[in-house]
Amino acid sequence: MNRESLQSAFSADRPRIDACFLGPYGENDGLLERLVVEFLRDHVYWRRNFHPEDPPAISTEASRHPDYLAFESRMRRELHQLSAALKKSVPFHSPRYLGHMVSDLLLPGLVAQILTLPYNPNNVSEDAAPVTVDMEVQVGLQLARMIGYRHDPAQPDCAFGHLTSGGTVANYQALRLALALKAFPVALRDAGVPDLALPEDDWQAFNLHPRAATNLLNDYQSWLAAQSAADRKRWRQRVQTGRIEHMGLAGFFARHANLRVPWVLAPVTAHYSWSKGLKLLGLGRAQLQLLPERGMRLDTDALEAMLERCKRERQPVLMTVGVLGTTEYGTIDPVDRMLEVRERSSAAGLGHSVHVDAAWGGYLATVFRNEDGSLRSRDEVAADYQSFPADEVHAAIAALGETDSVTIDPHKLGYLPFGTGAFLCRDHRVTALLAEEADYVFHGSAPKAYLERYRSLGQFIPEGSKSGANAAAVFVTHRVLPLDHRHFGLLTRQTILAAEAFHQRATQFASDMSEQVVAMVPFAPDSNLVCVAINPRGNREVAAANAFIRRLHDEMRADPRQPLQLKQFFGSVTTLRPEALGDAEMRRILDALGLDGASLDGADEGDDRLLILRHTLMNPYLIDHENGISYIDRYFDYLAGRIRMLVGEGRAGSNLGAGHEH
Repeated sequence: MNRESLQSAFSADRPRIDACFLGPYGENDGLLERLVVEFLRDHVYWRRNFHPEDPPAISTEASRHPDYLAFESRMRRELHQLSAALKKSVPFHSPRYLGHMVSDLLLPGLVAQILTLPYNPNNVSEDAAPVTVDMEVQVGLQLARMIGYRHDPAQPDCAFGHLTSGGTVANYQALRLALALKAFPVALRDAGVPDLALPEDDWQAFNLHPRAATNLLNDYQSWLAAQSAADRKRWRQRVQTGRIEHMGLAGFFARHANLRVPWVLAPVTAHYSWSKGLKLLGLGRAQLQLLPERGMRLDTDALEAMLERCKRERQPVLMTVGVLGTTEYGTIDPVDRMLEVRERSSAAGLGHSVHVDAAWGGYLATVFRNEDGSLRSRDEVAADYQSFPADEVHAAIAALGETDSVTIDPHKLGYLPFGTGAFLCRDHRVTALLAEEADYVFHGSAPKAYLERYRSLGQFIPEGSKSGANAAAVFVTHRVLPLDHRHFGLLTRQTILAAEAFHQRATQFASDMSEQVVAMVPFAPDSNLVCVAINPRGNREVAAANAFIRRLHDEMRADPRQPLQLKQFFGSVTTLRPEALGDAEMRRILDALGLDGASLDGADEGDDRLLILRHTLMNPYLIDHENGISYIDRYFDYLAGRIRMLVGEGRAGSNLGAGHEH
């Protein structure tokens, strides 16, 4: 794309995002400085006016004392050294960064976090964070609206969400909540609670549809509230002693010997946090069953076959996991079809939760939402793009509102500081099962009741102390840029357009470089992450192709031993494995690249998979309309130059590929 065509694409009516970021060149430094200074001064005024009758504890003469000056000197020295060391950091802010899932930070979130830090709120409860706890609960409602959950606290089945340190902890929370809900009906039967329509046996109780289990929990709470204070205490204690959280896994399954530890069914591309979570909860890594893919997306036929096997073998299932934007490939699992499979399975007596790990792709939903929160049609969304979204992608995102829980990372596509993952559940009533203390009374329907309930946030979440500044950052950002296609969606739109441009340019690159290499995009991108597979022309061995990619990547990875400016671009790599793609898909890609499938069984570690370049296209300035620059074009020009050099070296030194042609 030349400068003239890029500049012609710039027009006065093009949506402007100029004030959103500090900018690749620090263009908005004046704006950031003014905001930080303004609110730092405001914080100081707040301190001085808290009790103005109190005298200053630090005298005006203190700054001239030798100890004061020595401390200031040491502090300045260490801060200067820190500042110098940080110059070796990865330049996430730059359009030259195409690596992992991180980019520049949105100014509203950055300033809100800086503004809030001196107040140091602890979002464990309202006693320590009377302002930011409410903000965190409101963030949960903002995100719930974005994905299609009920978000009106006046509704009894309103959603609930909270922030976590990242998607990993959010996934832990999903497991924790699903297990609590699955086991609770068994505890009710064990306690012999009267007047409730309890399942006939433990198997049925352990395998209810999550909504049926939620209704049973609600019925129990209503029944409990009608008892006398003494009976309420007695029954609560009786049920509590039979709960899996009280007995532990060993005690629970020893008492209910006809039940087995449930499985978690997840795609083979699922994040390793699921393995960690099952270990952490004591369920065990062996309970994680990985399902094959079809076209890099969960194979729902395989899912249904696995569920049929589980029913036949009386193997309970805790949850099925879909991924909305895989870490390696950005692909989107068919959430809608997963839900259809779950309904059939539940009708056959094998109920389980459906969780979507949308840590990466959650904010894609912004381009699918109207300002009133309604879902845009596929055609309405597609009008802005060349091919996005595929029908399957639209259907998957439209189905998010019917899932039981979702993980989203505002610190990824939300452009917010790290430490802001998020967990959402569709119906907040189930969080009573997570409460560290008895939490059975939430029958009020007013919004105030909902907000008051979660002001003791610490008793519902995995963490204890946690920063309220993170909550302020997310809340303010979502207020400045509401989560719909006309506001926050403008940023998401830029990333999708960049991915489409990148895909198109990769196709041209493959043609231009056909004498040196075979290059391809192995599968069309579902989102804003595009992979490129490359093999030197004439090479047949996977090991040699992997070595070639490693040499390319070595030029694009952070190296603190070298000046940052020596790197032209930063990128990342991932792998394609037969167990993830399936044999047919793997063979398709290897054949297209001219690689011998038998060479996947190489003797060297790592040669049982194919290494490919992975590009995360988050930066909104990859196509710089202002200056007529395409960093996508620049990247492929750079890549072409590196490849020509490496191929030339290989042919001169080792005659790469000789003897391997058909």
